[in-house]
This record gives sequence, C-alpha cells and structure tokens, in this order.
Amino acid sequence: MYQSDESNGIPVPPETDDRMARRDVIRMVRDQIQAFFEGARGSHDWDHTERVFRLCERIGSLEGADMDVLLIAAYLHDIGRSRQDSSNGAVCHADAGARMAASVVAKLPMSDARRENILHSIRSHRFRGRSTPRTLEARVLFDADKLDAIGAVGVARAFLFAGEVGARLHNPDIDIETTKPYSREDTGYREYKVKLCKVKDRMLTSTGRRLAEERHYFMEQFFQRLQDEHEGKR
Repeated sequence: MYQSDESNGIPVPPETDDRMARRDVIRMVRDQIQAFFEGARGSHDWDHTERVFRLCERIGSLEGADMDVLLIAAYLHDIGRSRQDSSNGAVCHADAGARMAASVVAKLPMSDARRENILHSIRSHRFRGRSTPRTLEARVLFDADKLDAIGAVGVARAFLFAGEVGARLHNPDIDIETTKPYSREDTGYREYKVKLCKVKDRMLTSTGRRLAEERHYFMEQFFQRLQDEHEGKR
C-alpha cells in the first residue's frame, strides 16, 4: 500500500528494492511532470524528453549507470525550459529545473546521495551550463540530451526552434560572433555553427561518442547540401 503525500497528492511507495515498485516510482514521476510541458515550444517539448529518456535507457544500460537515478533525471531534466524560453535565454533552464525538481525528488524513496545525484544530473546537463557532470548518471544524461540535438532529429529541431523565434530560413553570411540568439538571425545554420558542430567532441561516454560520430556525419552532409542548394549549385 502506498502512502499519500499531503503536500502534493502524489502517492509515494515505501523504501523498497523491488524492481516493479521502482518502475512504479519512475512512472509516477513521468505522470506528475508532464503538466510542466503543456504549451511548451515544440523544439523542447515532451517529445524531446521522451527521446532523451529512450537514449538514456540505451546508453545507461551499456555504461553501467544507476538506471533509477538516470531515468528519473531524464524525465525531469527540462522542466525549467519554459522559463528560459520566456526570458529569451536570460534564465538557465538547467538551474531553474533543478530548483523546480527539488520538491519532487525530496519525496522519492531513495537515499539522499541518489536524490542529490538526480538534481546534479539535471543541473549539469546543459551544453552551455556552468556545472560540470561529475557522476556517471550526469554524464549519460548530458550525452543523451546532446545526441538529440544532432543527426536528423537535431537538424529538424534546429529549424523548428528557428521558426519558433521567427528566424530566417538560411543566412550563410552571418557573423556568429555578433548575431544574437532568439533573433531573426538565429537560424538553423547559426545553431549548427555555434553549437551543433561542436557536440561530437563534447561527449562524455564511450557509447555517446560512438553514436555521435554517425549523427555528426549526417548533419555535416545536410548543411553542406543546404549551402549548395542555397547557392544554386545543386
């Protein structure tokens, strides 16, 4: 029988090592936090979270991660994203998300060290963040989140985000040192030059590095083709 948490109405199971109960905890976290993504921009919506979750399942199992910690962190990692978007980047969604997740994580039937690992993983998953992933689970989450930013899905998300902020389709002549995010010049190509082309070399696990190689190659070929078509060469 689950206990009832009066503060937020979430049923909380007692401390247990039973695998089924642990899966129930992960599902409860998933069901609770989906509301944070209502009205989220498509580039960082619930679909993105689910893709990151699946990548964490794949990478974490191969790397020997604590899967309970990792999968809960995967579901929670972007709950602060709307605050970053509404502030046009002034708020760090990783820091905000860790603060927002604290009340959820505090109720989980696990040790304080594992709870802190979840919050650390959320806090340190951002590419441009100030926190360095120190645990295996944080490194796996970092890699999974970055893998969803490259390859075919990454290209699609880059242009989806550009459309969300009203950017142009393409401008190969931009000076990335002077253009600003969340502006008309925040194109998919700018995102590629500023961030996406560097992701492959930032991966933190051996599985992540292997997966990133193929995705990076596809992305390079796409943007070269885009440039050729833009110039009328193809």
